Amino acid sequence: MTSSFAAPSPSDTVKAYASNKERRSAEKGGDHGVDSIIIYVLLGATAGVLSGLLGIGGGIILVPALVLLVGLTQHEAQGTTLILLTAPFGLLAALTYYQSGYADLKIAAILGIGFFFGAFLGAKVAVNVPNVLLQKIFGIALLVIAVYFLLK
Repeated sequence: MTSSFAAPSPSDTVKAYASNKERRSAEKGGDHGVDSIIIYVLLGATAGVLSGLLGIGGGIILVPALVLLVGLTQHEAQGTTLILLTAPFGLLAALTYYQSGYADLKIAAILGIGFFFGAFLGAKVAVNVPNVLLQKIFGIALLVIAVYFLLK
């Protein structure tokens, strides 16, 4: 087992991914069949609409959906969603907000610096937290945010 801040070896990562992929294939009859692809596209579209409309989508919509509907573990759902968020898939929505005068590039750049290092640290910790505990932490975070916005 690796220490809490040591990166797993590439072979450990490949073995873990292969093991999880085999588990999903056995449980779901394959993880990239036509039905799964349709679900993934619909989940992506739903998260995209909510992201463009409300500024949410990645963590708040996709992580729970990938866990509950697709059967990914909390770790897999978070990792998959982070890959989606690091790619330029939200670029058109961001461009629309920017062109309408609703995005501040300086603030975004400064936030990005903090996010870059903070996400790295958070991921280093999260991969060493048991799945059940990670789900509870995620649920509490969503609940706190929901209560805040409901009471504000």
